[in-house]
Amino acid sequence: MGIYKVIDLVGTSENSWEEAAKSAVEKAAQSLDDLRVAEVISQDLKIENGKVVAYRTKVSMSFKFKGT
Repeated sequence: MGIYKVIDLVGTSENSWEEAAKSAVEKAAQSLDDLRVAEVISQDLKIENGKVVAYRTKVSMSFKFKGT
């Protein structure tokens, strides 16, 4: 048995939503142990002067909670 904590993070990329999601997961993995699942919650674009400047992907991630 285990307990898992779920958090939401937003990754960004100048190239794609996929790269933005990957960025969020890889950054989270630097400080969280035992990541289990990442689910894409939403995607949006940052626009400046009528041009897309960034892709943003919100992901919900779970990891094993070691507090118990």
